[in-house]
Amino acid sequence: MRYFVTVQTVVIPPELIIKARDFAKLVTPTIGSPGSGYRDTNQFDLKKIENDHFVSKAGEEAVRIVFEKFGRQVKGPDYRIYEGKQKSWDSDLYIDGLGLAVKTQSTALSKRFGLSWTFQAGSQRRDPILAKPDAWVCFVEFNPSTRQCKVFPPYQIKELTFGEPKLEKLKGSKKVVYVGSLPAL
Repeated sequence: MRYFVTVQTVVIPPELIIKARDFAKLVTPTIGSPGSGYRDTNQFDLKKIENDHFVSKAGEEAVRIVFEKFGRQVKGPDYRIYEGKQKSWDSDLYIDGLGLAVKTQSTALSKRFGLSWTFQAGSQRRDPILAKPDAWVCFVEFNPSTRQCKVFPPYQIKELTFGEPKLEKLKGSKKVVYVGSLPAL
């Protein structure tokens, strides 16, 4: 899975930005439905929820572009809209058939909270990848105004150091990986 060991910079083509934005607009109205997965996070700001989905899809596209540049077969991103409890915890992408999670943070949020990536780690909602030490994850920083992404090399969960989020209200329900804690490759 580690086909690159340095940060790769990618500019997302405009048509993929539009596709990610359209997806975010379509998925956001399904968030308030029972069992949708956002109700237990106390997140009710639909603009933020929409932006979170947009940023996530853009990051997935950036990772896909990077792996394809290295000649890998990539399946994903998934643009299906899931209703209620159908939310998929499947990998975001599959690289040569192997699952890969993608975590993306916008440049604006990185300036507020430090470059970091968040995992669900509460009693009601927990990212299944946290229980899979050999699972792979790729981290991305995305600047929507320039369409530029910085794609970090993939890491296995067992290689990561998880910390507490800076926001007090997220402590106990989220775990965070800060850029400064990423191991050298």
